[in-house]
Amino acid sequence: MKSLELLDYIVFGLYFVLVVGVALYVSRKPKDHDRDAEDYFLAGRSLPWYIIGASLIASNISTEQIIGMNGTAFESGIAVISYSLIGGAISILIVGKYFLPRFLKGKIYSMPEFLEKRFGKRVSTLMGVFWILVYIFVNLTSVLSLGAITLNAVLGIPIIYSVIGLALFSAIYTIYGGLSAVAWTDIIQVGVLVVGGLAVVWLGLDEVALKHSGEGVIEGLSKLMEVQSEKFHTILPTSHEELPWTGVFMGGLWIAALSYWGCNQYIIQRALAAKSLKEAQHGLLFAAVLSIIVAVIIVVPGVIASELFPDSIGARDEAFPVLIRELLPVGYSGLVIAALIAAIISSLNSMCNSVATIFTMDIYRNSINPKASNYQLVFVGRIVTAVALVIAVIVTPAVASMGRLFAFIQEYTGFVTPGVLCIFLLGLFWKRTTGKAALWAVLLTIPISVLFKVLLPEIAFLDRMTLVFLLLVVTTVLISLKDKPEQREIQKLEAADNATAFYNIGALVLVALTAVFYLVFK
Repeated sequence: MKSLELLDYIVFGLYFVLVVGVALYVSRKPKDHDRDAEDYFLAGRSLPWYIIGASLIASNISTEQIIGMNGTAFESGIAVISYSLIGGAISILIVGKYFLPRFLKGKIYSMPEFLEKRFGKRVSTLMGVFWILVYIFVNLTSVLSLGAITLNAVLGIPIIYSVIGLALFSAIYTIYGGLSAVAWTDIIQVGVLVVGGLAVVWLGLDEVALKHSGEGVIEGLSKLMEVQSEKFHTILPTSHEELPWTGVFMGGLWIAALSYWGCNQYIIQRALAAKSLKEAQHGLLFAAVLSIIVAVIIVVPGVIASELFPDSIGARDEAFPVLIRELLPVGYSGLVIAALIAAIISSLNSMCNSVATIFTMDIYRNSINPKASNYQLVFVGRIVTAVALVIAVIVTPAVASMGRLFAFIQEYTGFVTPGVLCIFLLGLFWKRTTGKAALWAVLLTIPISVLFKVLLPEIAFLDRMTLVFLLLVVTTVLISLKDKPEQREIQKLEAADNATAFYNIGALVLVALTAVFYLVFK
């Protein structure tokens, strides 16, 4: 196992002090009023575009991407980059132009609140419970698991100690500071993540060049593309277990991505906290740019590992940790480990804050204590954050032993995703969608997904999600058409102003660059 030198500890220590210091500073009580629910859960609706964009990517990029996607690239090549391009940048741009204006006009705190305004309390409460369970038992546990596995592989720290340490670090400022602490520290997290991740890519490509009697990063990339040419394709056969081209380009990946970026509380919450629609949209445009940059970090190291250490890696999720252990010099190790922990903590913070927001604002305030004061709401939010972390710590060791955690996250969140996207798309863009129809879509999404998995186990989960989604859309439309006119909707949210010219031009440029990439590496 790798042991850190003094310089590594200094680098990591400086990162820790900086993040906690910034978090505590921005969490100070507002000068003109006591901290209220809007301050705690939505940062006072005051976030600028650059914080929104950085926080979106920091919340998204965690060990499930850095470790999991590099593991997939180690095994299957760069096709997994579609999760950052189609499933990242392009989907973010769609959400910014078509979803976000409607959400911001309603001045909502959460996704369940939108569902309540559109479909009623039954749909809202049911989806709120679904989201809380998925965040705690799938997302939080998976992020903690992959972080603990990485620290164990690199430093030899027992998994249970790593899990507890990561949870405590997250709790230090998330419980106290709320979304402000999470969002403002995320800009530090993204910077450390990008620098640390690019360091691994740079040193890895240099080592590839040396292996083939060359020198330099450009030579290393050229040799890597030559000797690992079979892994530089973005289009994989329909028979591929995880990334069939049908699911990537025609269905499942779009369903997962639009649901994730447009209907997922712990992601969209940053945009809901924006100063204005313009700030929110420019923040999403910035996030799309960052998503393309970060794609290099979460894919290329996996291919490098398959060239340099094919025999030293047992399970594919070990690819990135092995690169850290074998390649990085003194100082860089502390930086990259700080980057990994930055990614873990950012995601943990975001998920915990979202669990707290949904439970407090959509369950506690609506059903348990409608007359709750701002003090009570903030207090309950802090308690829920702590409880969510404790439950995740207890469950995580069992999840860590499963392996292939990136695929685990995608598949099992995919049991809920088709129903989520179905009711949001129809709720946003088809006025006749009824609350009764939406309720049936929510109730059926998990049973139908499980049934398809049992009856058609040979179908890739992305293709299975497509089938479930289409079936749910047909069911929701038929039920809505059958309902009486007065039952069609409780309240609809009309679209607000559209995107700025700057947003539209930037989006077109990013779409064009993505299309060129796919043509080159088809």
